[in-house]
Amino acid sequence: MDIAWDLLVSGPADAHRSVLLLPGGLNPARSYAELMAEPALAGTRLVAATLPGHCRTEQPEDFTITTLARHTARLAAQQRCDVAVGFSMGATAALEMVVTGAFTGPTVLLGISMSPADEPAFFRAVCRLGDVFGPLPAAALLKLMGLATKGLRVPPERRTEILADLRNNDPRVARRILRGYLDHLETHEQPAERLCAAGVPVWIVHAEKGDGDLTPDERRTLNACPRATLVTIPGTSFFLPNEEPRRIAEIIAEALTHTGPAPR
Repeated sequence: MDIAWDLLVSGPADAHRSVLLLPGGLNPARSYAELMAEPALAGTRLVAATLPGHCRTEQPEDFTITTLARHTARLAAQQRCDVAVGFSMGATAALEMVVTGAFTGPTVLLGISMSPADEPAFFRAVCRLGDVFGPLPAAALLKLMGLATKGLRVPPERRTEILADLRNNDPRVARRILRGYLDHLETHEQPAERLCAAGVPVWIVHAEKGDGDLTPDERRTLNACPRATLVTIPGTSFFLPNEEPRRIAEIIAEALTHTGPAPR
């Protein structure tokens, strides 16, 4: 199945390097607007892609992360992307691309959860309650996004836009998206070992408090992994691409230095 992607593209069409940006769950491509405006990435072609089915875009054949990773890997190849960046659920898709060998370039994982223990109990409950109550828990979660975005460190008009984008999701589809995500987190007993074994340069970025986390065992494994770099941004952030674009742009610029020679 081919996906009609909702893309947001910036940078020179003839740039030597391209970066694929995968948003968090229920976020559109333009959730990367702050990051895409950073001077550190000027001259780089940036391709942000709304995940299939999110924000009322075309739905994929199913909502497993395996299927999502297959589609995003195909997009990365079509767009000739040298680096992959994912936030939250987008980071989970990027990780799966890497561990399956579908993408072998440097990869930046923002706010990623690798196992159910990395996610809050409330979020896990919402995902599971959909099996009993259908779209109602997802609908309640979308309504609560107003509280989640209340302290978002962006101008008021931008916060309003981000909140509208999050609420522009069909609760019935959101239920399937969330369940597919949680099912994937429950699939692999040693996700950090899987990532390390892939052998690609990878940056794992979290705020001190916020979206996503790592268990102590996952952190120990990744700290010992020769090609993994753990980055902790001080403070609290649930929306890293929006609130910490400068720091993340610097990390992406570093990842770009780990690609092969630029084409002539």
